[in-house]
Amino acid sequence: MADKQTEKEDAGMESVISSRVRLARNLADLPFPCRNTAEQAKEVAARVKDAVFGNGAMADKFVYVDIRELNPIDRQTLVEKHLISPEMLEEKKETGAMISKDEKVSIMINEEDHLRIQCLFQGMRLNKAWQLCDKINTLLEEKLDFAFSGSYGYLTSCPTNAGTGMRASVMLHLPALVMTGYIKNVLEACGKLGVAVRGIYGEHSEASGNMFQISNQVTLGQSEEEILASVSNVASQIIGQERALRNELYKQNSYRFEDRVYRSLGIFANARIISSEESLKLLSDIRMGVDMGIIKNLNMGTINEIMLLIQPASLQKSAGRVLSPEERDIKRAELIRSKLGKGE
Repeated sequence: MADKQTEKEDAGMESVISSRVRLARNLADLPFPCRNTAEQAKEVAARVKDAVFGNGAMADKFVYVDIRELNPIDRQTLVEKHLISPEMLEEKKETGAMISKDEKVSIMINEEDHLRIQCLFQGMRLNKAWQLCDKINTLLEEKLDFAFSGSYGYLTSCPTNAGTGMRASVMLHLPALVMTGYIKNVLEACGKLGVAVRGIYGEHSEASGNMFQISNQVTLGQSEEEILASVSNVASQIIGQERALRNELYKQNSYRFEDRVYRSLGIFANARIISSEESLKLLSDIRMGVDMGIIKNLNMGTINEIMLLIQPASLQKSAGRVLSPEERDIKRAELIRSKLGKGE
């Protein structure tokens, strides 16, 4: 049954890279992070750890990571995996994350709010992500008293998160919309529909590799189900436009289209030095080629694995030391050739 549900959610959703649901929560008796002291931040972390490790349903499924104790490479690696936000790297007070061992759940502590409960799945899994987030939230509420108003719902540091405190988002790969310039129309339409469009790492980040994160802008006055339906519907419409444009571009000149895909694969698979920016651009063409059945001997699992491993921090973590930009570019090319079976 689970496999059939997964197939149903993913049907026609080839442009969806991942789905995420995030809940913002604050403890009722302590100042929000922007106003709390270092001692109060420690108190928040202690309570959250107690709520997780003191609950039999969660205790053995999570590990606690103290962000301040990590070296810069390990910190950035967590950002590249989308387990913490880039903003957490700048916070000087007690910051940490309860991360599930399968890395599907991350509870960020003392970010913009006391807690940011995040569930992340590959593909179109918004409902599944919400179900897991709701379960974790319910378990935490057994020990934690969250700030809540009968009129405004869950209270948050930023008013735009009040109400459900929920952000539902999907990461979309939209190369054809970018190639044709229609992405501008999509971005304008999303703004009118109350949907935010951001880059690969969320707010203030760029849409590298033609990847865009879309999420709800409004949390107050809407139920969780309404938010999920809204984001899913907008995503479906965007994906439909993307699919139509890909097919039209291919129909107009299939040789040129396939040439673009295979040239990108050829450079990507055989380069001896390659930057992060160039590799993401090439991966975008390759991903499109796999989605459309043009490239048949490469699967999406391998592409997703490579995309993570070639990020700057992940490369340096694999190498076990800090690498210069040129060393990273050489190491990145070596890793890609290894994963694609090209050897030296």
